This record gives sequence, C-alpha cells and structure tokens, in this order.
Amino acid sequence: MKISKIFLKDFRNFAELDLNLSETINIFLGRNAQGKTNILESINFASLGTARVSKDTELVRWNQDAALLRMNFSKADVSHDLAIEIPADRRRRRILFDGNAVKMRDFIGKLNAVMFSPEDLFMFRNSPITRRKFLNIVISQASPIYFSELTTYNRLLEQRNNLLKKIRENMASPNNLELWNEQLADAAAKILSRRIKAVENLNSLADEMQKEISAQSENLSLEYEIHDLQNVPAPQNFSVEYLQSWYHEIFKSRNFSDVKRGSTSFGVHLDDLNFFINGKELRLYGSQGQLRTTALALKLSEIQMLKNSAGEYPILLLDDVMSELDAERREKLLEFLLSQKIQTLITATEKAYFPEKIFGKIFLVENGAVKLEE
Repeated sequence: MKISKIFLKDFRNFAELDLNLSETINIFLGRNAQGKTNILESINFASLGTARVSKDTELVRWNQDAALLRMNFSKADVSHDLAIEIPADRRRRRILFDGNAVKMRDFIGKLNAVMFSPEDLFMFRNSPITRRKFLNIVISQASPIYFSELTTYNRLLEQRNNLLKKIRENMASPNNLELWNEQLADAAAKILSRRIKAVENLNSLADEMQKEISAQSENLSLEYEIHDLQNVPAPQNFSVEYLQSWYHEIFKSRNFSDVKRGSTSFGVHLDDLNFFINGKELRLYGSQGQLRTTALALKLSEIQMLKNSAGEYPILLLDDVMSELDAERREKLLEFLLSQKIQTLITATEKAYFPEKIFGKIFLVENGAVKLEE
C-alpha cells in the first residue's frame, strides 16, 4: 500500500498543500507547531475517520467553511482516490471513494495506516479506555466488519442504559430488559471472540519485535482482561455461540443491580489489556525505556498483523518518535522499514536523528508551508 499524493485545503493550518510522496521514507523537518503532525493526522483521519480532536470542526482552518483532504493511493496494485470534506458548521462529512459517495463504516479499512506518537507511551499507565481504543483500531483495520459490530454494541449499550434509568424512575417495566439483554449479549459475544483472537496474534508478533529491539533481553506478553471476572464464572471457551449464552446469563443476573446504578455493569466496554515484560506487569514496574520499546514493538506488530490480513504493509506514521529512541534503535528501525519497503512518514525537529544518506524525500515545514529539500 502506497500513497502517491496528498492534497489538503483548509485542513488545520494548511491553506493548501499538494504533496507528492516517496514510496519509501518521507521525513518532515521543522520546529514545533509548524504543521508537521497535521500532515500525518490527515492520513490517520483518512484511514480511521477519527482524529485527536474533540470534534471534526476543529480540523477546519480558522474562519473557513470546510476542510478538504484527498488521498491518491494504491492497494494491491489498484489505484484509488479518497476525498473527505469536513464542514465547519457541523453538517455531516462527505466521503467519496473512487468518485462514489460512501458512509464512514464503508471506507474503514480501505486505506490502512498505523500512527505512533509520544502519546502512545502513556497508553500503558492511562485508563483502560486508551488500551481498548488501541485494540479496537487494530482489529477494525484488519477486519472492517468489527467496526460495524462495535458500533452496534455501543448503540445497544446506550439503549439498555437509557431503559435502566427509566425503570429506576418507574417510567418503564423491568420486563422490557430481556430483549436488550439478548441483543447486547449477541453483540458482546462477537466482539470478545474477535478480541481474543487478535490478542493471540499480537502476543506472538509483539514478543518477537520486543526481543529484536531489546537485543533479546526482554520477553513481552499481552493478556486480555475481562472486567470483574472475579465475580462471574470464567468462560469455558470463546466461540461466539457459547459466549452469547454466557453474556446473556450474566446480564440477566445483574438486572436488579444495573437498574439501581442506571448503567450496565458488565461487558466488553469495561474490559482491559495488560502487558508484561519478563513476567512483570509493565504498568506497575516498567521503566521509561521499557515503555518506549514496548510501544514501538506494538506498532511494528500492528503493521505486521495488518500485512498478514491485507497482504501488504499499511502506511506507517511516526510523529516525533526519533527523539524517544537512541541512535542504535533509530538505525535499526530505519533499516527494517527500508528492507520491508514500508512507506513511512516521519516528523522530527532535527536532521541529526537520521543518517546522512536517506532513501526517500526530506521536506521542510514552516508555518503551514512545505517544500522539498534540494
């Protein structure tokens, strides 16, 4: 998978940007707050339909009516065109894939990209929400149907929670819960089954990457944690059929307590992902160096997992990551990316982070303007 061209208009701080990329390494150099990250964010948004902002309107340049981003890319040697218009007035975004209007759920997985930024280092010690988000993004790109299943689960969860509140306020009958218990159990079973399989795949891939980066000194393991498992019977297997019945019984047993609290106390929306280095929990005992290495190992595992499912590597986006790695690890990382022919976009403040000979392109970014280094 390769992006040949990026066109941005009124996106973040870019009035207009028309950029032809190298198929290998693309380095964007400049001081902070010049727009380097915005270029990577445009690709990430085109891939996932989400950005690191609270609402889409923040992606539109100040005092403009709409932002436009367009990507020309190839997938399995077939050329595609993806265009997304983001209105500033909160109207729905408009998405065109190869000239045809599509909904967001239909373009997830069309353009695969993996983004790694310093924020990922906080994933291990932040709330479970960040780790579930990581897992959801990985699976959604590898299996787009998962995104649809997750959307269905969240909608059913919201509806069940609304009903619980109405029952608590004597505005609805408890008998109405059975329908939502059954539907939510079906949705939860599909999600958990896919998550367990994904964690198994990531486990072996991430361990290999961790050993490579740490010079064979560290073993990495991932463990999926079902919320409140100490108070419910552990699942005997992870087939969808078994899990549907398992979830249904648990939801049913918690009807009364859930009504009192006005929310659903069990389900995949509360699960977590744990990481262990040489048998010790990373969240509690990991050093800063181990956090960096593990975050990088996970991202490299993610791109390998996407290659296994799609048949080719996704685009790799490295935002200010080189400053977090020592010289040896930077060199090893670049060697790996070049050897695997992974198209990569890297932002940095210093050219010194890179070897003198770069196989690709170097762009200079200043105040929303980008030029190719001669």
